[in-house]
Amino acid sequence: MIPRYTRPEMARIWSDENRFRTWLAVEVAATETLAEAGIVPKEAARAIRARANFNVERIFEIEAEVKHDVIAFTTAVAEIVGPHARWFHYGLTSNDVVDTAQALLIQQASSLIAGDLERLADVLERRAWEFKDTPMIGRTHGVHAEPITFGFKIANWYSETRRNIARFAAAAEDLRVGKFSGAVGTFAHLSPELEEKICARLGLKAAAVSSQVIQRDRHAHFLATLAVIASTLDKIATEIRHLQRTEVREAEEFFSEKQKGSSAMPHKRNPVNCEQISGLARVVRANAQAGFENVPLWHERDISHSSAERIIIPDSTTLADYLLNKTANLIETMFVYPERMLANLGSTRGLVFSGQLLLDLVESGISREDAYRLVQSHAMRAWKEDLDFHELVLGDPAIAGRVPRAKIERAFDLRRQLKNIDKIFARVFPEKKSREDRASKSRNKKTQKSRK
Repeated sequence: MIPRYTRPEMARIWSDENRFRTWLAVEVAATETLAEAGIVPKEAARAIRARANFNVERIFEIEAEVKHDVIAFTTAVAEIVGPHARWFHYGLTSNDVVDTAQALLIQQASSLIAGDLERLADVLERRAWEFKDTPMIGRTHGVHAEPITFGFKIANWYSETRRNIARFAAAAEDLRVGKFSGAVGTFAHLSPELEEKICARLGLKAAAVSSQVIQRDRHAHFLATLAVIASTLDKIATEIRHLQRTEVREAEEFFSEKQKGSSAMPHKRNPVNCEQISGLARVVRANAQAGFENVPLWHERDISHSSAERIIIPDSTTLADYLLNKTANLIETMFVYPERMLANLGSTRGLVFSGQLLLDLVESGISREDAYRLVQSHAMRAWKEDLDFHELVLGDPAIAGRVPRAKIERAFDLRRQLKNIDKIFARVFPEKKSREDRASKSRNKKTQKSRK
């Protein structure tokens, strides 16, 4: 049963029809390659190419009797092909077909996921620049720390997404391999050269060595990469969930006009999309664990991995596709409240500048120990008694008598705290900076020409 959140493109990839169609493509590629090598009669290869087909219901009907899916498949195809079918599946073992076809299916799914990742990166980049200079409080341990900007926060998500793009490309490429090495991997019936030709025909590389199966470290790596991607999406969703809390309310997932938040409380605007992303990310991470368990098989192969993979690979790719699109939509449509961000930043009345004040006092000749003691004493009093930290500092002769007022005031300058945001963005988005520099040079040249 295909989950209702599956996109049609991904559902088609993991459908029974496409799975068997991919098996057939592998079988035909093998037959034609063997015919070119003079192993299979050319007329048989032509007949198989022209007539090979199947009926999904018939395959399942045969499988119910023989209890073997590949035999059921080859039998169903043979019924349609006729006498030349004796050369169909010639020299192959079941997993030559199944593992090679699975690599092709994973490539199809990976193409969708790679596009999803790029879309998410584009959305994150756009919104990061939109809020590059929107100040907010940074939090560590959930407690106000020092000022940041909302764009800076999103730029961090973007940078992580770019790493996920590189990781995923490597994992997908690592699984772009096929095998036709036979029942234990020793090429008892074909040859390594034929394997390479069949794989090349399918757009795959030949595994350097295999047993009856392609080794499952590749699949574990792929599933683990999907788990890392899901964890990044969970991280983004968790952050927005926190920012949407009533007492914070700095950002909020989109809430439509007719949407309802609670059957009992009409005022509710719950972060249900964020919570769904976080919940389903756990499934992708759990599937990765099953992928690790599939690596140690008995000897040259057992089938303990097979049943698990029929669930975890379609499910994980389907969920990754769904979650990436859902997160991109979340970021693209979320509400952002800059005024609330600024209000929260100032709610502790200067406390968040304590670190800069400490450094400025040290620069003015006060020992670090004395400076820390002075700043902390006022910070703790302001915290407990709900007083203005800025005013407490200015009213302390131990500070005001030794440090010029202008220097004290500069410690509370928000722009000073955020002075390197532009440089950070230039590192995160080097292509954009390069484009802007080229555009600036072009504008300058045009200006100079017009002056002449």
